[in-house]
Amino acid sequence: MYINENFIKLPKSYLFSTVAAKLKEYREAHPDAELIRMDIGDVTLPIAPCVIEAMHKAVDDMGSSETFHGYGPEQGYLFLREAIARNDYYERGINITADDIFISDGAKSDLGNLGDIYSRKSIIAIADPGYPVYADASVIDGRGGDLLPDGRWSRIMYLECKPENGFKPDLPIHAVDVIFLCSPCNPTGTVFTRGELMKWVDFARRSHALIIYDSAYEAFVSDPDIPRSIYEIDGAKECAIEIRSFSKTAGFTGLRCGYTVVPSKLTGTDREGKEYPLRQLWNRRQSTKFNGASYIVQRGAEALYTPEGKEAVKRNIDIYKENARYIREALEKAGFEVFGGENSPYVWAKLPGEEDSWKLFELLLNEAQVSSTPGIGFGNAGAGYIRLTGFNSPENTRKAMERISNISLSDGEIGEFSRKNDVKAIKILDGLDVLDSITDKLGLK
Repeated sequence: MYINENFIKLPKSYLFSTVAAKLKEYREAHPDAELIRMDIGDVTLPIAPCVIEAMHKAVDDMGSSETFHGYGPEQGYLFLREAIARNDYYERGINITADDIFISDGAKSDLGNLGDIYSRKSIIAIADPGYPVYADASVIDGRGGDLLPDGRWSRIMYLECKPENGFKPDLPIHAVDVIFLCSPCNPTGTVFTRGELMKWVDFARRSHALIIYDSAYEAFVSDPDIPRSIYEIDGAKECAIEIRSFSKTAGFTGLRCGYTVVPSKLTGTDREGKEYPLRQLWNRRQSTKFNGASYIVQRGAEALYTPEGKEAVKRNIDIYKENARYIREALEKAGFEVFGGENSPYVWAKLPGEEDSWKLFELLLNEAQVSSTPGIGFGNAGAGYIRLTGFNSPENTRKAMERISNISLSDGEIGEFSRKNDVKAIKILDGLDVLDSITDKLGLK
């Protein structure tokens, strides 16, 4: 047999696997070190009691012939799809029906699998930096082209995000077929305002492009001008698929459950220009390749929409958001340039003058025993940045920031760093080893 050669075009290791391997190596070399994980987006707070109770009851259902559930509907059980449609959309003034919703085993799966329903010849546009699955799944499906010397793919359009545009992608300058957008963004933590997102919807409708909208972190949005769904924008149901997850909102990273919305108005065309509903194609794909998420987990997800479930989700989200706020403020005080940390669990940061993400990763690991995710792993525009998450415990988050603030730095390791509000950039000088001592001595606190 011949292999799918697109796999051997990919880097040998997925970003988060590389980070995990480096941390394993560090632990083996430093068995007594207390490593604080601030890199991966896994959660630390437990599942809500009402969810556990619902899943216990669902387990009992499986023990009786009268209530036993075998193969479920590939699209997901109606009880969960109706709860989603009512709570996440209808009560917010959005007309999404249960028929538009497809339950899955998580957002990552659907982000990788949606490529089955659009042409292999499609031109893909992704934000740089962006979640690696967008590019990697496109390459596996044969849409990447060749890997260029700069690490980018020849057939993918990269929408560069940088400080000048607030780490938000600009509209494509050439025609594209599929656009991946994420808000709140992984990894940068930045968000689209209503006006900004409207420009993307208008662009997609004009150019007949499909937006795949990764809304996995919508529960972290508290600013009323930040949409929690792309369907809050007029016309979005004609050009966008939305993907959501219970992983970060409700701690389902180990249980695995999410959903994808494919509105009935959303269509694509064949070579002759004939239109087909994408919902029909996605339903056919799921019916062929997916047997549905577990009944027990779906009953647990349904419980999230009870008053007790909603309160538990809000409580957990508030804790993670407070962690992110604390990280943002601590890093700013320590001289980092910082994005995100507001309406998002992610903080995106760099030390001015340092352009090597892995070097910064190693510095925090070796000097503070704090892990981060190197920004370069999310794309070329991530060079020099790291991503930190608010998903650890409040105690560990504060301990990690204290360690970072007290790293001993030498002139060659970091170079220049600056403070906000037009404070002049300063260089670390011999004898000023601790960041806090620098700000004290210069009266910048």
